[in-house]
Order: sequence, then C-alpha cells, then structure tokens
Amino acid sequence: MDEIKYAIVTDKSIRLLDINQYTSNVDSGSTRTEIKHWIKLFFGIKVKAINSHRLPGRGRRMGPLMGHTMHYRRMIITLQPGYSIPPLRKKRT
Repeated sequence: MDEIKYAIVTDKSIRLLDINQYTSNVDSGSTRTEIKHWIKLFFGIKVKAINSHRLPGRGRRMGPLMGHTMHYRRMIITLQPGYSIPPLRKKRT
C-alpha cells in the first residue's frame, strides 16, 4: 500500500466525489493495474476505471543551487455504483 501516497482535496476533487470518483497521488512508477489491484485488495471495492496523468516536479532553490522535486502521478479512480472509499482519517472530537 506504499504506492498510494495521499488523497487530494481540491475544489475539483470534491466535485468528483459526487460522481463516485476519487483523486489521489501515487508513486510515479505505479501502473493502473497495480493501483486497481491494491484498491480491490485493501478496500474490497470494485473499480470501474482509472485515469492517470503525470505531473512535473517543481523547481526548488537551495541557496545558489537550483534543484527540483520528483515528479509524481495523479490518478482519478472511478468506482462501480454503490461502492465508496471510507474516509482515511476520522475527525477528532
């Protein structure tokens, strides 16, 4: 489960939750079939489709030297009707 890094919470990703699509960043070397297998194994839900795109790394300056962060892959996971991914973190009371 190390390949799925974290869920994305943006305006667009919140709108996609209404049509049963979840957005998350994954390891850059992960494939769609690997992510589909992990989601099916870990959450026990059926995946309808997975869309992915690779986002470039950002430039970072460290004093006079210019470096960069690693690129990563973002996947939009569409689930079968009737399935949902439970929240990963519960709200504190």
